[in-house]
Amino acid sequence: MTGGGFDGYELSQVTVGEVSLRVRVGGSGPPLLLLHGYPETHLMWAGIAADLAQDATVVAPDLRGYGDSSKPPTVPSHESYGKRAMAADGVALMRQLGFDSFDVVGHDRGGRAAYRMALDSPDAVRRLTVMDVIPTGEVWSRADDRFALGYWHWAFLALAEPIPETIIGHDPEHFFFDAEFGGILRGFDAEAVADYARCVRDPGVVHAICEDYRAGATCDRQLDDEDRAAGRRITSPLQVLWAGRGALAAWYDPLAVWRDWADDVTGQAIDSGHFMVEERPAETLAALRAFHR
Repeated sequence: MTGGGFDGYELSQVTVGEVSLRVRVGGSGPPLLLLHGYPETHLMWAGIAADLAQDATVVAPDLRGYGDSSKPPTVPSHESYGKRAMAADGVALMRQLGFDSFDVVGHDRGGRAAYRMALDSPDAVRRLTVMDVIPTGEVWSRADDRFALGYWHWAFLALAEPIPETIIGHDPEHFFFDAEFGGILRGFDAEAVADYARCVRDPGVVHAICEDYRAGATCDRQLDDEDRAAGRRITSPLQVLWAGRGALAAWYDPLAVWRDWADDVTGQAIDSGHFMVEERPAETLAALRAFHR
């Protein structure tokens, strides 16, 4: 691995429809869109970004509502922070950059936007990697006491405004870094951690994150249920990576779950916790390079 963070990348704000996205673009070759997870920003990819850019044109935005991307007005249905909207942002961004079809890698919430993109815009997605997720509809339909205690933030963040916003607002850095993840984020790339901390101190980001989870409990789940009922499937090759020491490995058979959703599924566990890019960058990079070629 070369390291180097985002050396050689260009940072800009790109207007896409109703939102302005903070985006880094670097490298040359086939296009690769990277979608970050919660509660991070695109800087989560810092440990592997330079290596990926050796083989691809890498595009790494902040999702709408996160980081320095804009925060559109909320609506009662929560659809302005749903994964369909986030997926449409990604497709429009890549087309604006000149790419009608591309590969996508998404971690956590970004993985949910990524598989929604593959369902909604199958011609745009060449290959797809989802990292440490199963479909949102499956999460809710399989929820049990383990989920309620282990992933309690799914229900807490989805509570009606302003309950979670008010509680988090007293000390957002403690909530996102310590209460949920036991401080592990604090040991990651210093520039990335500083970016996360700065962003979650913005009440607009906290509200957007809550709306993201409200969407997950409502419109995102509904879309998944409708797709399953209609027999829609992911047609692009799908790579599933999951944390070997995380909840997915303990609670589900990730490959079996995704084979109910996609035609061509491969994947593996990474010997890490949830944040596999930061915890096991070399192993994660190798898996991505083997698939996105």
